[in-house]
Amino acid sequence: MDLHQLRQSAFEEIKQTSNLEKLEEIRLRYLGRKGKLTKILRSLKDLQDDQRVSVGKFANELKTKISKEIEAKKRELKTEGLAVLQEKEWIDVTLPDLKGITQQIGHLHPISKIQEEVEDIFISMGFMVLDGPELESDYYNFEALNFPKDHPARDIQDTFYIAPEQNNLVLRTHTSSVQVRAMEKYGVPLRAIVPGRVFRYEATDASHDTTFYQVEGFMIDKDVNLAHLKAVVKGFLGKIFHKKIKLRFRPGYFPFTEPSLELDLSCLVCGGKGCRVCKWSGWVEFMGAGMIHPNVLKNGGINPNKYSSFAFGFSLDRLAMMKYRIDDIRWFHSGDLRFLEQF
Repeated sequence: MDLHQLRQSAFEEIKQTSNLEKLEEIRLRYLGRKGKLTKILRSLKDLQDDQRVSVGKFANELKTKISKEIEAKKRELKTEGLAVLQEKEWIDVTLPDLKGITQQIGHLHPISKIQEEVEDIFISMGFMVLDGPELESDYYNFEALNFPKDHPARDIQDTFYIAPEQNNLVLRTHTSSVQVRAMEKYGVPLRAIVPGRVFRYEATDASHDTTFYQVEGFMIDKDVNLAHLKAVVKGFLGKIFHKKIKLRFRPGYFPFTEPSLELDLSCLVCGGKGCRVCKWSGWVEFMGAGMIHPNVLKNGGINPNKYSSFAFGFSLDRLAMMKYRIDDIRWFHSGDLRFLEQF
């Protein structure tokens, strides 16, 4: 068989084949180790010089053409086979399984949702978002924040101590413990919020729990005063509730602020009429705040004669209660899917 006959027969066989197995047989028959074209290429050494050049060139070109034809036919057969398969066994992978059971997709907990929203609002106001350890030292949780040694909050009845005999490790009672840590690390000026979980040894009711989430916020700079605090708080609450909220500020006491304020919200669960959440007063104690005590600034390495600052702290749980009108704080950690699936 000369090269022209071999070319014609190879192309004809490739054209007529209808499956991949036969196509592979054709490839081996012409291009395999013992294939027809391979034998011709190996016999070139027996030809005269002028014949070897012309026959060799034609044979190599033919080998390339046959390889391309085989690859083209292979793609064609695969495409046809896929089309047939899709026509016969088409499956919609977006449908539920044959038993009609859909896959359940998780979603964010309401506390996580409200935390993300709070963080976004404060970031837009130029605040950093910081974090700190839940297992805290007595120094950062109490002493650095100007708590006296005999303060009731430091009693074992009010705080979860990990080593009661040493009184040096506690489950943090507030995220205010990050205040001095942040001052030591970042210096001034400083704007930051610290969301996180806190722990307190106290009786539970509709608005109190032993474990809840808190946000601590503080701003340190020159000439900071209570007007800045009120502006930040009002701006934040207007954005989180998307409406004007009725507020009241009243005097308070905290060891780490001087002067100290407490902020109450008109109860959004009952509309200020009175319910168990607001203890039938129409108001919910929402935030403790004030100007950071000079002793706390000193503990953070900041000169209180040069810089002033405010701080505030509020419960994310109570904020979520007001926003979503939930009448019991204990629902958040109940694990009841009937409650959680509403969000």
